[in-house]
Amino acid sequence: MVQSKATTVVQYLRELPADRRAALTALRAVFRDNCDDGIVERMSYGMIGYHVSFDAYPAGYHCDPSMPLPFAGLASQKNHMSLYMMCHYADPDDAAWFQKAWKATGKKLDMGKSCVRFKRLEDVPLDVVAEAIRRMPSRRYIGVYEAAFAGRAKPAKKAAKK
Repeated sequence: MVQSKATTVVQYLRELPADRRAALTALRAVFRDNCDDGIVERMSYGMIGYHVSFDAYPAGYHCDPSMPLPFAGLASQKNHMSLYMMCHYADPDDAAWFQKAWKATGKKLDMGKSCVRFKRLEDVPLDVVAEAIRRMPSRRYIGVYEAAFAGRAKPAKKAAKK
């Protein structure tokens, strides 16, 4: 499964093989236990998404203001599962903390800019993920997100082709 057509998190989880369902359910519990009230869970981009609610950040996501600001995500991909930690992408100190804390557990870190790939739940230090979530409450994330775009001019709209 790369991108699901499920419209609810429960439906998404039901589509998964038992081992992946168990792994993503465990990670989901970590998010639900550690996210503050400004973060909401919903299906987004064909995966489980955690977003800053419109109540907390009415401006929404700059790429698509009709979408709430992405915070993190969980997905079952073809050859692995993914943990997306967008909440730490724009803060180099937090990104460095996350990587150092993960590696300190002795578990392999297979990470892109914000995507951690893993094959089994045992590959994920759940306590590090929980602490990473708590380190970035929604209000702080909004500040980091806005600071990342401060001073950037909005891109000019492309002229329509004739």
